[in-house]
Amino acid sequence: NMLNPIKRAPTRADVQRYKVEPYVVAADVYSEAPHAGRGGWTWYTGSAGWLYRAGLEWILGFRLRDGRLSLSPCVPPDWDGFSIQFRYRSTSYDILVDKQPSPTSLPQFTIDGHVQKPGRNVVDLVDDAGRHTVHVAWPYPSEQAATEAEDSSATRNN
Repeated sequence: NMLNPIKRAPTRADVQRYKVEPYVVAADVYSEAPHAGRGGWTWYTGSAGWLYRAGLEWILGFRLRDGRLSLSPCVPPDWDGFSIQFRYRSTSYDILVDKQPSPTSLPQFTIDGHVQKPGRNVVDLVDDAGRHTVHVAWPYPSEQAATEAEDSSATRNN
């Protein structure tokens, strides 16, 4: 929620203070009076690309390195899961991430119906022009742990 630009201006007063498009990532949000809370440097910055990368790599946990895909999501506990359609050269990968029933469960990867060894959170990508399915059962943090993490973050930022 902290990264989502639409959350910067949920009320009319916030819109008047923010003064930039709420659907565009601002590279700057001023902190000094008289412009505190005002956004700046929107359309012509690389901030949207960095937000996309932060969302894909650090929230969804999708990391591609040297022909291998690792997945380690860090998503809110109220999400039931998510899916990603990914194309690696001529090959399609349908990735489905589901919440494990317990936050203490181990992650479980299944690739094309084959269960991977526990702890192996990597997909060795192949370029065979086929279509592959990756199912990930991931232990999301509990609601209490997420609330504690948000409270801790808010304390550090204040």
